[in-house]
Amino acid sequence: MRQSMTGFASHSGDHGDLRWIWELRGVNGKGLELRLRLPDRIEGLEPLVRSAAGKRLARGNVQVSLRLSGAAEEGASELDETGMARVLDAIARIEAAAGRRGLALEPSTAAQIVALRGVMASGQFSVDSTELRKALLTGFEAALDAFVEMRCREGAALHAVLSAQLDEIEGLIRDAAQAVEARRDEQAERLRAQLARVMDAADSADPVRVAQELALIAVKSDVTEELDRLSAHVDAAHDLLASEGPVGRKLDFLMQEFNREANTLCSKSGASALTQIGLTLKTVIDQMREQVQNVE
Repeated sequence: MRQSMTGFASHSGDHGDLRWIWELRGVNGKGLELRLRLPDRIEGLEPLVRSAAGKRLARGNVQVSLRLSGAAEEGASELDETGMARVLDAIARIEAAAGRRGLALEPSTAAQIVALRGVMASGQFSVDSTELRKALLTGFEAALDAFVEMRCREGAALHAVLSAQLDEIEGLIRDAAQAVEARRDEQAERLRAQLARVMDAADSADPVRVAQELALIAVKSDVTEELDRLSAHVDAAHDLLASEGPVGRKLDFLMQEFNREANTLCSKSGASALTQIGLTLKTVIDQMREQVQNVE
């Protein structure tokens, strides 16, 4: 099932007198980037979380956080004298450096310093760490299930939007083909005039150069290849949306090809009606590309 890269999920539970809550938040990204905020004192939890997430997610910037509370957690921290000394030394150096530059800093409060990493040391849980880790991992799997489910719902909505945009592009391609047919007589007259100008100078011109100029005139006014390639890109996009697994990067590359053909169509149109269709086509392609950025 198609997935979006955006989503949110949380799952809470308890183990003994310890309460916990998992939260997952995701936004789009080029690859899979997991940012974990886990308590340091639970050994072996991080690699298990990364492994579980890596099996279910392929792309996106995903922030995973675990919050613990309860008697076991509340009694698990104490002041780390060594860590506090390092933090205070760092604050003193920062304040001294700021003073040398004429900068005045507000004094730090005890509450602010206590909240800094390394000031409080972790003690031991009153519960078995192996069983706790197992319970937390089970909770994470449940949160991950909810997260993937939300991404799938978002992905289904994206699929519908992208399919509708592809249908609109198909309609514009048909309109462009009709506009090309409507301008055929006008185009033929223009080519005859251009050909006459070339032939007027043919007596003194290099025959090879004359042939090149005639070929160039024909190529500059023909948009058949552009329309054919646009139709092929529409088919390719439909196939990608119908396929299994992550397709976001392939769709993003395909959107670049869509845009290239639309630009060429506009530059070669030679008629206001065809130019207008080309501009509308570029607008729809741009809107579609924005949606594609969220596809896993």
